[in-house]
Amino acid sequence: MPEGEYDADDVEQKWREKWIENGTYEYNGEDGEVFSIDTPPPTVSGSLHFGHTYGNTLTDFMARFQRMNGKDVFFPFGYDDNGIASERLTERELDIRHQNFSRREFQEKVREVCQEYEKDFTGAMQEFAFSMDWSNTYKTIEPRVQRISQLSFIDLYEQGREYREKAPAIWCPECETAISQVESEDLEKQGHFNDIEFPLATGHGSLVISTTRPELLPACVAIFVHPEDESNRHLVGEKAEVPMFDREVPVIEDERVDMETGTGVVMCCTFGDQNDIEWYQKHDLDLKIAIDESGTMTDVAEGYGGLSTEEAREEIVDDLEEKGFLLDRRQIQHTVQAHERCDTPIEFLVTEQWYIEVLDHKEKYLEAGREMDWYPEKMFTRYRHWIEGLEWDWCISRQRDSGIPIPVWYCEECGEEILPDKKDLPVEPIQDDCPVDKCPECEGSEFRPEEDVLDTWATSSLTPLINSGWDYNPEEERFEMDREELYPMNLRPQGHDIISFWLFHTVVKCYEHTGNVPFDSVMINGHVLDENREKMSKSRGNVTTPKEVLEEHPVDAARYWAAQVSVGDDLALKDKDLVEGEKLMRKLWNASKLVENLAPLDQLDVEEKDLDEVDRWMLAELEDTIEHVTEKMENYEFSKARDHLRHSFWNTFCDNYLEIAKQKLDEEKSRSTQYTLKETHKAYLKMMAPMLSHTTEEIWNDMYESSSIHRSEWPRKRGIEADLEAGENAMEVISAIRKYKTQNQMSPNSELEKIQVYGKISGLEDAVKDVMHVKELEELESEPETEKKIIRISLDYSRAGPKYGDKVGEIEEALENNEYTIEAGHLDVAGEHLKPEMFEVEEERTYTGEGKMIETENTLVIIQEA
Repeated sequence: MPEGEYDADDVEQKWREKWIENGTYEYNGEDGEVFSIDTPPPTVSGSLHFGHTYGNTLTDFMARFQRMNGKDVFFPFGYDDNGIASERLTERELDIRHQNFSRREFQEKVREVCQEYEKDFTGAMQEFAFSMDWSNTYKTIEPRVQRISQLSFIDLYEQGREYREKAPAIWCPECETAISQVESEDLEKQGHFNDIEFPLATGHGSLVISTTRPELLPACVAIFVHPEDESNRHLVGEKAEVPMFDREVPVIEDERVDMETGTGVVMCCTFGDQNDIEWYQKHDLDLKIAIDESGTMTDVAEGYGGLSTEEAREEIVDDLEEKGFLLDRRQIQHTVQAHERCDTPIEFLVTEQWYIEVLDHKEKYLEAGREMDWYPEKMFTRYRHWIEGLEWDWCISRQRDSGIPIPVWYCEECGEEILPDKKDLPVEPIQDDCPVDKCPECEGSEFRPEEDVLDTWATSSLTPLINSGWDYNPEEERFEMDREELYPMNLRPQGHDIISFWLFHTVVKCYEHTGNVPFDSVMINGHVLDENREKMSKSRGNVTTPKEVLEEHPVDAARYWAAQVSVGDDLALKDKDLVEGEKLMRKLWNASKLVENLAPLDQLDVEEKDLDEVDRWMLAELEDTIEHVTEKMENYEFSKARDHLRHSFWNTFCDNYLEIAKQKLDEEKSRSTQYTLKETHKAYLKMMAPMLSHTTEEIWNDMYESSSIHRSEWPRKRGIEADLEAGENAMEVISAIRKYKTQNQMSPNSELEKIQVYGKISGLEDAVKDVMHVKELEELESEPETEKKIIRISLDYSRAGPKYGDKVGEIEEALENNEYTIEAGHLDVAGEHLKPEMFEVEEERTYTGEGKMIETENTLVIIQEA
């Protein structure tokens, strides 16, 4: 190996290039067991943050582990570059609005912007050494994927799982498009409760409504009270006048009214929330649209028409107060539903949209989730809660420009829906001619193209089918997969924040198309937090990019850091934790140079019967580590695998065995020890390879083989037997003696006259003697006589304080002066009798015989100097 320190920058760049050049991680697709990964395609919406690389690092651990276990690993990469996110990125980057361009012109601008960001994405992913097969890279807007997405639409349509309906839909006025339930999220906002008086139409009395949205007054079509509300139920059957709008509305009873909110009297507006929609449908109410697609008040709002909702809210409140209808106004912090892409509060508008039916199959999707293995298991609960809380079918149409076109034309005469032949996909209805000359329903000859595009998730939910080559065979008249060995995928890795987005929608699409679950296992990672455990966000200014991390630390240090916590838990990005990985890299590098120096021969074959006892113990200890690490890796317990492996390598191998081996080989040539060094070292390299990918590859190629360590075989147990307990005890004894020599300023080679050991070290006595330069070693059959001495008694103030109050000081003074007795576990001190739970006794064992006694975890060592 080269002289000097490990140069991470040079090594990491060298191997990144070589792995890609050599196709080290390419999927073969030939005979053999496959492990397929449904890699999450990052949304092209801006720069990558460290969370993207964190999730992919965990996935890469498993990919490398499975590859070393002989699996043909399919680990693709993709870009989700169609839809609202990419549109908004383009508008920000170019300072334009999509409404100012034709669809084709704007789409071209989106493609250009996305291409630049995709280059950065690729560079960041390759820099982190993800073992992805870059020859299997896809984009969700490419023609092949467009075809699959439109095939999905047509197949669900033919199954009767899709429908088009003019009805209230969730709407984002900023993006000017319908969105699905999953794309809305809770947003905390400052607002006001406004108590507004509604005169009764009879002229006798009034009622009061508390609302946060007075701008919806022009859309008020009814007033509701709860049938069990004794204070308000007398209003049922009355009519009330909408203040400032010359209109009367009925007062109706309904159990959905929340009597605890506001005054218990609620106005129904078309539409303010889900309740308004349900009341509108159930009670056959009028429809008054006061807000349009851009969040602007319509003519229904009379003199407030043309104002934004925020402007109208303030002006209406001022006018209500002036006319005496505003009885009270108080500031509140409340939760509103907002579009997750732009944080704009949503509206509910009556528009024509396409939907996929999901509400009638909720139990089927739950059962599909139960068929999958969840890592961690608790994440299934989030999936279940999302499905149980669904209230809407999945709205899949979007009023945007950049997306996959919905493949439909409509007859101008009768509205019949015309779909293209599957063989002609992909199509663009705005540009392509309708596939028929005459309407099959009315023989009309004029057709109108669908202008909407598909929701981003309607395409990205198809990634298992995209990667498996799902397509329609017209000759067989059925759907097939070019790479059917990939489906269902073995693993779906993703963040917990998109369980309701990507995971649920993938289950919906793949289950409806194939009848099977889309993946065997799901691995859900947590979020990367800042060093104060706060969520990273641009508004807080605490976002850390992958580039910033790699400017300060090697890639392998960041990879090692990623395995710090259990899968599913959030992880704080702290510099000191990244440094831990660097320390291990240096330790591995220096230990490897020592192994090469001590065991320079390339080939060493030693039969088990010829192994020295300490070497046999090291190999048996290694097998115990292999078994533990393998089990943890198989179960996605990367943090436990990492910590056990580090402890075994650093403490057992480096601190103990390597020191023993160095001592032995300084004095004699031992093939047994040289063989054990090499075999153990190779096994540690292989087990560390999934995490320290570059470091291990550099050492492996320098010391062992020119082929990649990542294509080598994962370590296997050979069944070597040894007394592990005796070995562990012997290492404790060696460590204790080494510490004793250091504390007493003795050189490591200083000779000791005699040591006595109480604790099993059978078969390893010579190793202890040789390494620690001991003339005589005696194993004691019985424990040496010792005296126990109390060195401290500590009060439990949470218990003793409330009981003894001011006397606690007197008790402590008596304890300090040793004026106490302990009998039957009780403490008698300062005239008080304390129960065992009120104090803690610390004792020290004192050896009264000849020599110095040291107590380890499992042994007692008595040292006698020469």
